[in-house]
Amino acid sequence: MSRGLNKVQIIGHLGRDPEMRYTPSHRAVTNFNVATSRSWKTADGERKTETEWFNVVAWGNLAEICHQYLVKGQQVYIEGRLQTRKWEDEDGNRRTTVEINAREMIMLGTNKKKAGSEADDADDLPDFLEEGEDEFPF
Repeated sequence: MSRGLNKVQIIGHLGRDPEMRYTPSHRAVTNFNVATSRSWKTADGERKTETEWFNVVAWGNLAEICHQYLVKGQQVYIEGRLQTRKWEDEDGNRRTTVEINAREMIMLGTNKKKAGSEADDADDLPDFLEEGEDEFPF
């Protein structure tokens, strides 16, 4: 029998502060979104940029660490596996989402908010995370 491989690695910026909750069995779970961008030039020399958003879920100790240290705009490395989750919403509609079930997280860059600094350096944020952008572009 052959084995499969389900592994994903991304480096990007958090779109919002992580949200942590606990399951009924008291296990921590933290959700957040990470945006990755790529840029290229067209044949006409026009510069194009594309942003891809990923839903990330962390469990247990990693969930608590992500909630404690990560903030909107933070650059982060996430490694884990892709997972498809299906559910029914309040109206009875079937919903599906694909998320990264995180196994490892490495903070990249600086974390000014959690370190006690109130000043944001807006120049460090990508265009899609500029001040006042609380909603996702999708």
